[in-house]
Amino acid sequence: MAEFTMELSDEQKEVRDWLHGFAADVIRPAAAEWDEREETPWPVIQEAAKVGIYSLDFYAQQYFDPTGLGIPMAMEELFWGDAGIALSIVGTGLAAVGVLANGTEEQIGTWIPQMYGDANDVKVAAFCSSEPDAGSDVASLRTRAVYDEAKDEWVLNGTKTWATNGGIANVHVVVAVVDPDLGSKGHASFIVPPSTPGLSQGQKFKKHGIRASHTAEVVLDDVRVPGSCLLGGKEKLDARLARAREKAEKGGERVKNAAMATFEASRPAVGAMAVGTARAAYEVALEYAQTREQFGRPIIDNQGVAFQLADMRTSIDAARLLVWRASWMAINGKPFTAAEGSMSKLFASETAKKVTAQAIQILGGNGYTREYPVERMHRDSAIYTIFEGTSEIQRLVIARTLAGMPIR
Repeated sequence: MAEFTMELSDEQKEVRDWLHGFAADVIRPAAAEWDEREETPWPVIQEAAKVGIYSLDFYAQQYFDPTGLGIPMAMEELFWGDAGIALSIVGTGLAAVGVLANGTEEQIGTWIPQMYGDANDVKVAAFCSSEPDAGSDVASLRTRAVYDEAKDEWVLNGTKTWATNGGIANVHVVVAVVDPDLGSKGHASFIVPPSTPGLSQGQKFKKHGIRASHTAEVVLDDVRVPGSCLLGGKEKLDARLARAREKAEKGGERVKNAAMATFEASRPAVGAMAVGTARAAYEVALEYAQTREQFGRPIIDNQGVAFQLADMRTSIDAARLLVWRASWMAINGKPFTAAEGSMSKLFASETAKKVTAQAIQILGGNGYTREYPVERMHRDSAIYTIFEGTSEIQRLVIARTLAGMPIR
């Protein structure tokens, strides 16, 4: 087990500086253009693939960092560059992790390379879980998967929403209900290969922020996939469902809490994204306050501005520390007895919204225009308190955990 430290190793610093350079030189100069276009920034993703950032190998290396800081460090630097473009770069990772966590070696070797493509022909993947009537309440999913034993095929029907890369992905990973009586334990994940009949893109959302990231509905109309596309395989699924039925009979609440604990471990990464956006806005505001003069002196000389910057920096550092703590706990198997994963996501998300709003205020009228990036950063920051569980859900998880109550 790696000891907790706030000092990055030389190797970690090298990776951090490399990512920061890419974010500064490639992502940030392109941010305003792709935000206006509201399109997937394929040229930037291709550049990321060329240097090795857009690849499973890179994210695997960061994920298995024994300190737990590899992923939050990478997320902070990329999202410091721009949240929308960064999400386009890391969004495929959601689907890849789904396959890594549940798939067989053969499925991993077959499908993950097709998710990324290569530097000359980049591809993206989509993880499709949320539905119009089931966001935070994952037990309410309605998309069904029915097994056709005669043809050894699964038939998928339903509508997914808020899918990053939904409809434009080369490979879709779809979470569907196979046993409605088991709630979230009756779910399974399926690969939908490229050009499968019946899968189509529904509404593409025109969003308030992260506009360079493609978000859309995915419609599944009698989508047939081979039995080999069930992640983990039929035998493993049948065994898991049998165990779930047995556990549900003995104590269903305990089973449900175990599922929530899995969600909890992924939330620090979103917190790190929020830290990156907050830090970017703070740095713009600090530089502006040091150079902008009013009444014959830089505005940072005014206590009202200086104190805002002090609070902004303090909140950002506190958010990062919460993210790092939760990330270290997760990689080392430490239980989140106080919902530390939700704490990190909640505080970092709220910090990003507050800090970006303060940055606009410090820049005044300039901050309200698109000539300066803080306006875009403020719009982008709103998503952090919504996806991967809203701030209200995080507070519910924390409160129920502290009280020893079941998390529904």
